[in-house]
Amino acid sequence: MQFTIVIPARFASTRLPGKPLIDIAGKPMIEWVWLRAIDSKASRVVVATDDQRILEICRDIGAEVYLTSEKHPSGTDRIAEIANILGLNDNHLIVNLQGDEPLVPVNVINQVASNLHLNPLAELSTLCEPILTDTEFYNPNVVKVVMDSNGFALYFSRAPLPDNTYQAEGAGANNVRLRHLGIYAYRKSFLKKYASWRPAPLEKIERLEQLRALHYGARIHVEIACEDVPGSIDTEEDLVAVRALFR
Repeated sequence: MQFTIVIPARFASTRLPGKPLIDIAGKPMIEWVWLRAIDSKASRVVVATDDQRILEICRDIGAEVYLTSEKHPSGTDRIAEIANILGLNDNHLIVNLQGDEPLVPVNVINQVASNLHLNPLAELSTLCEPILTDTEFYNPNVVKVVMDSNGFALYFSRAPLPDNTYQAEGAGANNVRLRHLGIYAYRKSFLKKYASWRPAPLEKIERLEQLRALHYGARIHVEIACEDVPGSIDTEEDLVAVRALFR
């Protein structure tokens, strides 16, 4: 199995503008993510950005980086552009590693690629982890996922999912309340289709790009991550927490 990691890095974050360049323990965030990626089993690691400042920083640290369109509605659309630029074949595996995940474990990166390789019925794969607190469960920045008995996604939402009146107890709670982790693996053939599809109504409502795949009938394999994954950096509070972990 061979796979390429693409790290989409957009400058214009609404909550944390310039997020990929924010300093964490003396390095820009994008550098920490890139360092995680090159420690994985990936045969190639590429940064895809829409901003000249990010491009220059990535070149300075030695990363392979490409400037992409500013008009992509999602990170997956940006990765579809890169897959064409790199000339990858239709069966090649590509991992989407978000540029705001400086603490993602290397084993988790390898896991999501392996899962897609081992599940030929899936067009993309992703990971999740148990939600252990009500604070997380009701937080709209924590995306929830429900899946079927074969490990394929049924739906993703920012709302409490499943029914927020359900009281799961003990080990059962770990199989019901699941947080989606924003890491994906795809085949190049899927990316070509994804880029040709119009954004789906539920994708726009939830602001979740994976709902476009479900809308058009793609199957998404989901598995609980093999290691704990610290959350992505979406807010100032997240940034403070991650800086504390680095210290």
